[in-house]
Amino acid sequence: MKILFTKTGIENEVSQKLGTDAVCDFQDFITVEQSKIKPFFLKNYSLIFSSVNAVKSFFSNGFKINENFLNPSQFNKVYAVGLKTKLALRKQGFGTFKVTKHSSDLADFIIENSHKERFIHFCGNLALDILDQKLPLQNISYKKVIVYKTNLLYPEISENYDAVVFFSPSGVRSFAKFNSLEKIKIFSIGQTTEKELKKFTQNRIFTSKESNLEDLLSVIRCKLSE
Repeated sequence: MKILFTKTGIENEVSQKLGTDAVCDFQDFITVEQSKIKPFFLKNYSLIFSSVNAVKSFFSNGFKINENFLNPSQFNKVYAVGLKTKLALRKQGFGTFKVTKHSSDLADFIIENSHKERFIHFCGNLALDILDQKLPLQNISYKKVIVYKTNLLYPEISENYDAVVFFSPSGVRSFAKFNSLEKIKIFSIGQTTEKELKKFTQNRIFTSKESNLEDLLSVIRCKLSE
């Protein structure tokens, strides 16, 4: 099977998991550009991060998280979407109060358990609107701060592939502008990306249940053995 991965930087993981059972190409369909933002005080706010890129840009801009339990008036609770986002925060030396797989799950948790808190959501320009649609309707204080920009590259693919692997809704849109999704196997890293794919094709989509690369490669591996 000849497979196109719509993302670079994962070549080693793919090679270890799939070995020589597939011919794999890698190409970026989006780029990420960090925004320059002057840091401001985060006193009395709970913080939401929904991507690794948001974490990276947050700290590169000089923002600081207050984890001093002895001063609760300035303490920042940290919420994250995705295990990789949690790990990125941990690399910076910070823990997380709550981690969910999807933004919708986090919104439900906040509405049920944390509705009295004030939230700042650090994210990209193409972040889903789930949190800012749900939380204000419940009179929950919510503010979105854009800390990076996603650029769609729209490359045209001349090679013929048996399968294409997608990692984000923006990557789907970038691919679909000039390339067909018909007559190929389609793999998706999660439900949000799958939902975007369904706008462009009626083909069956094989989706990772755990929304991470390791599980996605397991799905692909399973299809290689069929």
